[in-house]
Amino acid sequence: MDLGLAGRRALVTGAGKGIGRSTVQALYAAGVQVVAMSRTQGDLDSLVRECPGVETVCVDLGDWEATERALGGVGPVDLLVNNAAVALLQPFLEVTKEACDTSFDVNLRAVIQVSQIVARGLIARGARGAIVNVSSQASQRALTNHSVYCATKGAMDMLTKVMALELGPHKIRVNTVNPTVVMTPMGKANWSDPLKAKAMLDRIPLGRFAEVQNVVDVILFLLSDQSSMTTGSAVPVDGGFLAT
Repeated sequence: MDLGLAGRRALVTGAGKGIGRSTVQALYAAGVQVVAMSRTQGDLDSLVRECPGVETVCVDLGDWEATERALGGVGPVDLLVNNAAVALLQPFLEVTKEACDTSFDVNLRAVIQVSQIVARGLIARGARGAIVNVSSQASQRALTNHSVYCATKGAMDMLTKVMALELGPHKIRVNTVNPTVVMTPMGKANWSDPLKAKAMLDRIPLGRFAEVQNVVDVILFLLSDQSSMTTGSAVPVDGGFLAT
C-alpha cells in the first residue's frame, strides 16, 4: 500500500536506536525528508551513512532550554514521531526523585515541548499534520518495578487525547502506538531470560513479542492519510496482551 508520505517532512525523536531508528529508515525509504533527533552524535552519524540526506539534531530532550535552541531553526515539519524515552526501573518503595524527574522530563515534558513547536509551525502555515506518540502497554497495565515508567506512559496516553481534542480543529491528528515488548537489541537483552519472558508471553494470546517492523508499520499508518479519520486513539501492538 502506498501511504502517500513522499515529499513530506518528518521529525523523529529518539532516532538513534531501536524503534526510532527503524522509523527514520522506513520514512526515508518512503521518500520523506527526515529530521532525526538523538542525544548520541555517533548514532546520528551512522544513521546518516545509512540514509544520506537525513538531517540530524543532537540534543538531550531532558534539557528544555537546549531543546528549544536546537529546534529553533528546524523549519517546517508535517509529521512528528515522539519516540524518545527512558525506562528507569525501580521497586515502588525505592523510587528516587532523580528517576521521577528524568522520566517525566524525557517521557512526557519533552513530548509537550516538541509537539508545541511542531504544532505551532503547522498552524502558522495552515498545514495539516500528524503526530504519533510512542507509548506502551505499560500505560494500561501495572508491571512490577515499572511505577514511574507506567505513570509516564499513562500520562502520555491522556496527553494524546487532549492534544487531539485541541489540535483537531487545526487539522492536526494525534495518536499513540502502544507496543508490548519489542525485539530491539535492548528488548532482546532485557528479555533473554526464558523464565522472565515466559511470564509475559503467557499473557500474550499470539504467544510472541513484537518485532520492530510491527511497530513501525503502525506508526507509518497513523502518520499517513490512510488514517485520516483516526485521532485521539491508542493503538495496541501487543499480540492481544491488553485484551487479557
